Amino acid sequence: MRRNATLFVAISVLSGLGGSAMNLVSGLWVLDLTGSTGIAALAGLFLYGPQLAGPWLGGVLDRAPRRPLLVTTNLALAVVIASLLTVRGPGQTWLIFVVSAAYGISYLLIDAGETALLPSVLAPGELADVNGWRSSAQEGMKLVAPLAGAGLYAWHGGPVVAVLCAGLPVLVAALYVALRPARTPSAPAPDRPGGVRAGFRLLLGQRVTRVTVGLAAVSIAVSGFTTAAGYAVVTEDLGLPSTFLGVLLSAQGAGSVAGGLVVGRLLARHGAVRVAVVGALLFAAACLGRCLPWPPGVLAAAVVGGVGLPWTLVAAITAVQTHTPRAMLGRVSATANTAMFGPIVLATPLGSEAVALGGRPALVAAAGVCLLAVAVTARRPEPRRPDRAPTPAGPVAGRS
Repeated sequence: MRRNATLFVAISVLSGLGGSAMNLVSGLWVLDLTGSTGIAALAGLFLYGPQLAGPWLGGVLDRAPRRPLLVTTNLALAVVIASLLTVRGPGQTWLIFVVSAAYGISYLLIDAGETALLPSVLAPGELADVNGWRSSAQEGMKLVAPLAGAGLYAWHGGPVVAVLCAGLPVLVAALYVALRPARTPSAPAPDRPGGVRAGFRLLLGQRVTRVTVGLAAVSIAVSGFTTAAGYAVVTEDLGLPSTFLGVLLSAQGAGSVAGGLVVGRLLARHGAVRVAVVGALLFAAACLGRCLPWPPGVLAAAVVGGVGLPWTLVAAITAVQTHTPRAMLGRVSATANTAMFGPIVLATPLGSEAVALGGRPALVAAAGVCLLAVAVTARRPEPRRPDRAPTPAGPVAGRS
């Protein structure tokens, strides 16, 4: 299974490189074509909007073989990205929005599909470690890919970035094909309760998935809520140049890479709920630390936040993988993705309005929300043992 683990980390690197580069360049390209920052911002709306369809699209993953679906999704994404080579002026701006929407749909299918596929190609003890390594790879690409994408765009415009980003999904598809299914006895597929409500019932019906996904949703939403506050603290309260934001982003990315490398061991030792709680507490501390009137303290807070946020996310993903019957992993993981990432669509503009009261009050309020979520979780302590998969869940033939 080490081979499969290596392939999945490589998939995360290539996917993160292409996605992060194109997400940055899409906005720049639209801005250059139209001269409108408002229109350029729509690229982000098309990117995140499909997250709301997660519970419905997740059903597709439970009806189709997961690995072929992932391969097909990546090849289709490559074709759509290649259409950007026809962009010549403002009249083709809509194609960039189509590509942003295609990325949004592919993120939903691929994230949920990988969450569902991993248990069939990895040993149970490897899940937490590989999820952590994938998180580190993705966060590392967020540091490298925007610089690479911006450099290529400045050198030769959007088409050269489109060529790079269209080629990467083809490589990813080849890596999916190279995965080897785990050699475990086949078990008959359990009945699959239909509909969106079945995914919600299973996700909410177990404490470990309900709590970890809830804490991840709160932490991710708070990260969007505090975006504008972070800008205000740096430029207004600290009186620093806006370029310091890049330093903070790099510090947060470094924390995320480091946190992803150790989170697997923590999950194996302490369980998903405890790791998610600690991650939310670290993120709350980071929000308070960013209120400090001392730039080194703000920088340290960015590192702490970079550790905490991925811990909540990896804990939630691992909990879903290990506590969901195999036949329903597609819809449950897609529903979990919507629950975790959907609120950021509303939290980000809300934070932009809240910053009118000042950056620091918004950050304190965000920390309070995280602490409240943890307090609600702490009302029922978790048993002192690592999380384990439910015994009825077994591998389903034909799902790799």
